[in-house]
Amino acid sequence: MKRVAIATLGCKTNQFESASMIEQFEQSGYRMVPFTQPADIYVVNSCTVTSKTDAETRRLIRRARRLNPEARIVATGCYAQVAPGDLERMPEVDSVLGNREKQDIISMVESGENRISDISAEQTAGTLKLESFAEHTRAFLQAQNGCNSFCTYCIVPYARGRSRSVPLEDVLHGVRNLAANGYREVVLTGIHLGAYGLDLHSGESLTELVRRIDAEQLVPRLRIGSVEPNELTDDLLSLMAKSKIICPHLHLPLQSGCDTVLQRMGRRYTSSLFRELVAKITAAVPQAFIGADVIAGFPGESEDEFSETLRLIEELPFSDLHVFPYSSRPGTKAAGMTGQVPSQVIKKRAELLRDSAIRKKAEFLKRQVGRELRVLVQGFDDKSSLCNGISRNYAMVRFSGNSGMDKTEQVVKVTGVAGEHVIGVGV
Repeated sequence: MKRVAIATLGCKTNQFESASMIEQFEQSGYRMVPFTQPADIYVVNSCTVTSKTDAETRRLIRRARRLNPEARIVATGCYAQVAPGDLERMPEVDSVLGNREKQDIISMVESGENRISDISAEQTAGTLKLESFAEHTRAFLQAQNGCNSFCTYCIVPYARGRSRSVPLEDVLHGVRNLAANGYREVVLTGIHLGAYGLDLHSGESLTELVRRIDAEQLVPRLRIGSVEPNELTDDLLSLMAKSKIICPHLHLPLQSGCDTVLQRMGRRYTSSLFRELVAKITAAVPQAFIGADVIAGFPGESEDEFSETLRLIEELPFSDLHVFPYSSRPGTKAAGMTGQVPSQVIKKRAELLRDSAIRKKAEFLKRQVGRELRVLVQGFDDKSSLCNGISRNYAMVRFSGNSGMDKTEQVVKVTGVAGEHVIGVGV
């Protein structure tokens, strides 16, 4: 029985696709082992959002070769899709596969060939089947792939192709399967999830998809992945506010709080629209977790423009931020823009944003004290007799419990904050 190890970099879509590849390997008689152990086949599912993730892919490939000099090493994912030559030139790599090839990973690996399909020519999402996931309580489900936005800083449309939606009935079937296999929460994922349904020509949308899952109560908890600010509809927000299964958790890619920077980025909203949206969210779902992405040091960003972003973040009730120092990507419009910000300035601005994120997270956790949260238990520690889990509004929770609570949802009254999680007692 050949041993296979998979390392995954990047987004939830990549994590879903790695889980699908694991399932394909296991169903074909391979044995999965951790990437830190000797294996016969190593697969690195790469990300290419920044030069740092490219470097991490190369580091993992070299590490795999050291673990087993005789192993077959396969590079796939977004870095492999957009810059296959970089990886083919590495002596440690045996084959390079594009994102489309993940759907046929067994035949691709066994043939030993290099293949990078023209991702821009893909017309359908090509559903990856998945009935299990690494986490035993929560699973990601890919509803959409690709992106049509072509923001000036982003390489993703070249790595993932045009926006393509998984047919609605296929998504519903996927949710049912995961729920039937014991998963208590399903997270809908996509590269541009808000564009779901636009290519299906049947009046379907993300709101309609979520409405169907909610109406049929297909899974105890449904979490929605990242949605563009200009694509979060009033109907979807209203549905979240009324639903018994939709988790009050939203992730909104802000990127900048300055309108002139947003224009240079090619973003399709303004800071005032974003501000109004957050006000709507907090009015409709007062305890919602609101996360955001923000980029520090985009080309041409002046001190005044950065100050606008920092001021917006300070004024809004974010629960957490993902801060990205701007990284120039060859092939994007931003790479050729004038006014590239010095790296030391980018670093300083990113640190200021992260400081704000830490404060925002602490304030969010403090607001949970005294509340009763519905917590999905993900594990139990025998030594401390503490359960750990995740609330519907995305707080990490620890509370006194027992091993029999694993995989169940418990009501916990929050009594305090400890670091980046809250503590409480079962009700």
